[in-house]
Amino acid sequence: MRRIGIWIAAGGLLLATAACGGSPGNGSGSGGGAKAQSLSVGAVAEPANLDFTSTEGAAIPQILLVNVYEGLVKLDQNGEIVPLLAEKWDVSGDRKTYTFTLRKNVKFSSGAPFTADDVVFSLGRVKTDWKLKIKTQLDVVDKVEKKDDSTAVVTLERPSNGFLYAMTSRLGAMFSRTGVADLANKPVGTGPYVLGAWRRGDSIRLDANPSYWGTKPALSSVTMKYFKDATAMNNALLTGGIDVISSVQAPESLQQFADPNRFQTVEGTTNGEVVLSMNNGRPPFDDKKVRQAVRHAIDHKALLDTAWAGRGQLIGSMVPPTDPWYEDRTGDYAYDPAKAKELLGGKTYAVKMRIPNLPYAVSSAQVVKSQLAQVGINAEIEPLEFPARWLDQVFSKGDYDLSIINHVEPRDMGIFADKSYYFHYDNPEFGKLLASADEGTEQQQADDLKQAAKLLSDDAAADWLFLFPNLIVAKKGVTGLPKNAIAESFDFTALAKQ
Repeated sequence: MRRIGIWIAAGGLLLATAACGGSPGNGSGSGGGAKAQSLSVGAVAEPANLDFTSTEGAAIPQILLVNVYEGLVKLDQNGEIVPLLAEKWDVSGDRKTYTFTLRKNVKFSSGAPFTADDVVFSLGRVKTDWKLKIKTQLDVVDKVEKKDDSTAVVTLERPSNGFLYAMTSRLGAMFSRTGVADLANKPVGTGPYVLGAWRRGDSIRLDANPSYWGTKPALSSVTMKYFKDATAMNNALLTGGIDVISSVQAPESLQQFADPNRFQTVEGTTNGEVVLSMNNGRPPFDDKKVRQAVRHAIDHKALLDTAWAGRGQLIGSMVPPTDPWYEDRTGDYAYDPAKAKELLGGKTYAVKMRIPNLPYAVSSAQVVKSQLAQVGINAEIEPLEFPARWLDQVFSKGDYDLSIINHVEPRDMGIFADKSYYFHYDNPEFGKLLASADEGTEQQQADDLKQAAKLLSDDAAADWLFLFPNLIVAKKGVTGLPKNAIAESFDFTALAKQ
């Protein structure tokens, strides 16, 4: 079965605060960066390298996409697709041909001009050079052609509702034809920032791009500083070591930042589904009844209250409320330990729960372990270093029974359509619904995807613990903080200091 381009899939495999702030098309920012100001942002899970074309996980696009690499289009804070390197685009009547009119006088940070040749090159590399599973989202592309330096034409094999949305992700990033020799260490993009310094194990600094084509960012530099411990990150903000916590790792600690004269808190939503992954490809979770038992055994409200201080939202599916086809599926599997035991038929199981060593996963795993034990599923928790060990052992090799991970990419339900993906879920009917949704009208798309989400739920392909909140704490006076995290990047271009 062909994977289709209706989702942003594969590898939202860490906690990332991803957002698009600022105005589309001109880089946003506040007035050209007259003051040389810097900002330091705390985060978790440092990227292993800087090549998001060959390395899974959200940590790399979190810092590089929109800031260093730009696409033809991007998502704004409302989830709308807006122009970026393309001034506009036209779609043919048969919905198969997209003509992009490119901005003029755009240059890469290397000084090379950005033209339609780079569009042809960049989209071609997705098929020929990218290593990630998500590359299949652009299989729908038949050809990419240069009409002239400022016009690129993309022809699809068939109509696709997901193509343009996929282009807002890392898949749509534009690369220089002379700038891909060392993507792991030397990113070359058209964005408002360039790589300044990378202190491995500590931080990555981005510096304002002096030759940026759009409005210059208000900040001369932004440093993403990485912490393995939530307490250390909190202390860094309390003592002035950082200016922003990009994603709060200990919601119960928010009281420390209650003084409005010193701090501000931003709370919104994300696309991040915290998934209790079940390995559908091996016992005991190759048995649908066992998976259904797990879903009935978990008290999701109690889990959210205990593990994440009640912050976040219960959703019951792989669809966040910001998607047009969202339906509240939290009632599909009510908390019912007796029903769970009945489904298990009196059997007991010992399973391995291999999780990333990230705070939300560790906290959630303790609750899941306790609740599953009450119905006869005894889970041994094994924290794995993230990203390297978790990606290798769980994501790549599928060597696990249960896991917990925050899938942060938008519209990523389609990852379940690939039976080789680490869930090892296999239901051809699910893939047919996705294909129909991608080619149909907007109403057909919504109807089909509602059915697909229901099918996933009925099959108990996984359990959805909660929707991760966008929870940011910053010093008073920091502006441009994103309320909602609905894209892959943390967009620095709107950030400023008063």
